[in-house]
Amino acid sequence: MARKANTQSALRSSGRRWAVPGPHTIAREVLPNGIVVLAYENFSSPSVVVSGLLWAGALDDPPDRIGLASLTAEALTRGTSHRTFHEIYEAIESVGASLEIGAGYHTTGFTLKALAEDLPAMLEILADVLRNPTFPEEGVEKVRGEILTDLQEREHDTRRMAGLRFRETLFQGHPYGRSVDGYPETVQAITREDLLAFHRTFYHPARMIVAVVGAIRAEEAVRAVQAVLGDWEARRPEPPPLPPAAPPARWIHVHTPIPGKTQVDLVMGTVGLARKDPEYYAAALANSILGVFGMMGRLGDHVRDRDGLAYYVYSRLDAGLAPGPWSVIAGVAPEHLPRAIQGIRTEIRRMQERRVPARELEDNKSFLIGSLPLRLETNEGIAGALVDMELFELGLDYLERFPEIIRSITAAEIQAVVRKYLDPDRMVLSTAGPEPAPPMPQEGAP
Repeated sequence: MARKANTQSALRSSGRRWAVPGPHTIAREVLPNGIVVLAYENFSSPSVVVSGLLWAGALDDPPDRIGLASLTAEALTRGTSHRTFHEIYEAIESVGASLEIGAGYHTTGFTLKALAEDLPAMLEILADVLRNPTFPEEGVEKVRGEILTDLQEREHDTRRMAGLRFRETLFQGHPYGRSVDGYPETVQAITREDLLAFHRTFYHPARMIVAVVGAIRAEEAVRAVQAVLGDWEARRPEPPPLPPAAPPARWIHVHTPIPGKTQVDLVMGTVGLARKDPEYYAAALANSILGVFGMMGRLGDHVRDRDGLAYYVYSRLDAGLAPGPWSVIAGVAPEHLPRAIQGIRTEIRRMQERRVPARELEDNKSFLIGSLPLRLETNEGIAGALVDMELFELGLDYLERFPEIIRSITAAEIQAVVRKYLDPDRMVLSTAGPEPAPPMPQEGAP
């Protein structure tokens, strides 16, 4: 029937307790059609969360239909060959459940929350909308209108526009440079036939991941998923290889003027690394030190608090299936923008030139290790962790190994990864706010 990696029956009889989910408490099965099912029992509440993904995303969008994957995902619940939108809505709302579906670059993800007693019926609905959507015209136009309204709002949002132009510039000519949500003209061009064709071509079960966490026995969870998805046999074409993304060769500044704004939002950064890169953990710790720990790390301490140059400032490392951006995000008064940029670059240079002191390093290690239990306090957090573990091939013992991985990182490794990836003279700076844009410090400026 299914290839079984481990069960929980013997584990329950052993009586052994584990601090975090691991190979002794996570059930993993691969169904004959390629779906990977992960199950973790948690009877502390009567609820269950189902999180997962399938391999259909914005990378599959045609160039003149950018936003197609996103519109497809959001329109799945507008009606199927078995249920109308109102029947789907009433079935979910009547039992206090929830279902969210959305597309990213590589995948379309879903999260279902329900009481354990309602899980079989809710799984049937989830499977129905994933497998049998009809994309009725009225429903498609309703979703399209919501997306277009959001895109209009984006054009007047300094933070979102700074982020959009940053990604477009950093990944120019690369699929990661596209907006997952699309653009007004490309979303307008999408037809119902486009949605049907996209679903028919790209929605398939092979390598699909489904994590079930909550008040249900692991064996029952696997059977419940197999009952509704086990006979799905659709297949998609192999995606083309993703081209490499090169970091900028020089300092690049792009400004998006938005009249009537009094604040400038900025995104500044470069191409980072993939999640499975061996240097990822050193980069994650470096990112914590730079702009996450406490009230946003060194950037918060110096650029915001000490120098008073930013309303907010933090750093972000987006490491996924391929290298994503490593960036600093901030909101500043226009007159403070040049000095704020200088301050950010100064903090990056300081991490390049001097190793992190032992106390600061230990504090950040404790922070990262201590944040893990917080993430695992809810069924949704555990389910998300299980999906990530499968997606990035981290192993069922990843959560158990994580503290030691972080403890083993040295100050030399942090300095090396910052020197390798964060060159403050070779970055894209995207600003959005009032015009004209203030003059920026040039390449090599302190």
